[in-house]
Amino acid sequence: MAAPRSIVMLETHSLAEHRPKLGEFGYAGDDHVVPYEVAPLDVRGRTVQLGPMLDAILSRHDYPEPVARLLAEACVLTVLLGTSLKFEGKFILQTRTDGPVDMLVADFTTPHALRAYARFDAERLQALIASGETSQQKLLGAGVLALTIDQGSHTQRYQGIVQLDGTSLEDAARTYFRQSEQIPTDLRMSVAKLVTPGPGGAREQWRAGGILAQFLPQAPERRRVPDISGGDGDPREVAPEPADNSWQELLALLNTIEPTELIDPTVGAERLLYRLFHEHGVRVFRSVPVADQCSCSREKIRGILEGFSAEEIKDSTEDGGIHVACEFCSTQYDFDPADFSAK
Repeated sequence: MAAPRSIVMLETHSLAEHRPKLGEFGYAGDDHVVPYEVAPLDVRGRTVQLGPMLDAILSRHDYPEPVARLLAEACVLTVLLGTSLKFEGKFILQTRTDGPVDMLVADFTTPHALRAYARFDAERLQALIASGETSQQKLLGAGVLALTIDQGSHTQRYQGIVQLDGTSLEDAARTYFRQSEQIPTDLRMSVAKLVTPGPGGAREQWRAGGILAQFLPQAPERRRVPDISGGDGDPREVAPEPADNSWQELLALLNTIEPTELIDPTVGAERLLYRLFHEHGVRVFRSVPVADQCSCSREKIRGILEGFSAEEIKDSTEDGGIHVACEFCSTQYDFDPADFSAK
């Protein structure tokens, strides 16, 4: 779904000051994933609005706007899927493609930590921007989207791989669910800049939002999606949607969502869910907070350097020191080569 370039808010007051109440609890607000259930439709899902956390991740790297939009969608998808984990571990989204944006990485560590970064070819990207061809398909090119669940060093990773060849992240996620989990799943995502006026002039902040819905009736035959050909089959083949009336009604409801509703802080997750499902009744569960939190540390990097040979330490030394910058959070760690010279 196409997203607006920006939304303009005319009020600058704190959202918390004007947050209305739903029953006995307040809105979850930004940077919280809200699980929900629509029992009459046999639907469960999650929805989220990312605000200050996302803006911090994107602003830290000062990405060009098309790259920032791509990475924002990757963050939305990662938190929607990562917060469903019922164990300690990681959910990792990664793309590897031949386009100007050849890598996106977002990983979620339970219970709430998200980090992300993008790699791109500045010259090729600028050529696309100059030509006005900045669709996801052009930015990513051909390659793969890998979605990995990692439960730790003593367990085997689970990884689902989807071809990216003229498809968006949204469409690739749908394909992942059809071929890897066989659960009818649909989602919508949107990204924009929030423009707020203030004493020093207008301020821009990145926002993104998304909603994911899954069809989970008790009778397995009602939610079965036909298998997609594997092995030598066409990787672009997409299984048809189930014909069940409840699922078809859900798809129709999701198609009514405007991109602005997913990112507008005055709408909020709960208000959007009520608008979509009030005729059936929607149950909202306790929200899951997500935070901009990197897992790097001085101790971890020191541990890696301690495994280097003397020659590797020498090759890593520049201007009299060893300087390591985290690709995710941009934190730089400086070390004295003499601390490792005895190795």
